[in-house]
Amino acid sequence: MTPEFAHRTVLVKEAVALLAASPGKVILDGTLGAGGHALALLEAGARVVGIDQDPAALAAARARLSGRDVVIAHGNFRDARAVLDSLGVGEVDGALVDLGVSSPQLDDPSRGFSFREGGPLDMRMDPTRGRPLRERLDEWDEKALARILDSLGEERFARRIARQIHHAHSENKLADTKQLADLVGAAIPRKAWPAKIHPATRTFQALRIAVNDELGALSEWLVQLPRIVSRGGRAAAISFHSLEDRLVKQGFAKLATGCICPPDLPICACGRTAQWKVLTRKPVEAAPEEVAENPRARSARLRAVERLS
Repeated sequence: MTPEFAHRTVLVKEAVALLAASPGKVILDGTLGAGGHALALLEAGARVVGIDQDPAALAAARARLSGRDVVIAHGNFRDARAVLDSLGVGEVDGALVDLGVSSPQLDDPSRGFSFREGGPLDMRMDPTRGRPLRERLDEWDEKALARILDSLGEERFARRIARQIHHAHSENKLADTKQLADLVGAAIPRKAWPAKIHPATRTFQALRIAVNDELGALSEWLVQLPRIVSRGGRAAAISFHSLEDRLVKQGFAKLATGCICPPDLPICACGRTAQWKVLTRKPVEAAPEEVAENPRARSARLRAVERLS
């Protein structure tokens, strides 16, 4: 693993167990990152197809997993079916995504995710594609920006912050992420600053999610699962905030839904049977020991489903 992309993977043992990784199985790691989950899956005997949209992560994973039974591709997990087709891979026995932003991305000011150091207004997970935050701010008016901060960041001061961001950007007074963070902090009453996180945390989360269309990508991955995972195979997702976890929970529940007839109908008329089974009634969380070693694991939630037919 390259020093530039050192990342501590969360819920490794739990993910490998829920995916039932074993010799002969092929597992799709849709967010390869630095290869932490992939390495554990490989050590369990499985073959791995790894996808990641971040070129820096891919370089780290290739170095870490060199010589092992893994195929690595540049792409977004929302395009998993197309990526598998391009590699000549049919259905897989398991599919995993580890959502959100990684520590190396947060810690590198040049990526534009950090509110502690000045960096470009970028925030793209894949710096080779898409439009950076600066260009998106040209498109979003004050109302659109407020909606993003409210819906994707659950920020109670969304309107005040949006007004300040829109004004500063329109006046060409927003040069980097440090200025953006300071502006957000100034827009929130000092007595309302959160106790345990930076006041700009929710705003940066919302902007990052919007720039990368993260919830849209997750929704597309969930819809594709029946065309990716084979019968008897499993899918798992690790989320780090309530918006992602809610989407995963609802998506997995939809896959596992059987009869959809009205409840007052005496017998089933739709003939629909559940083709998937939810394996995690409640999300799996990191053990206290893991949280003590890696505080980022505190917010991790792991859910899984199994395809029945």
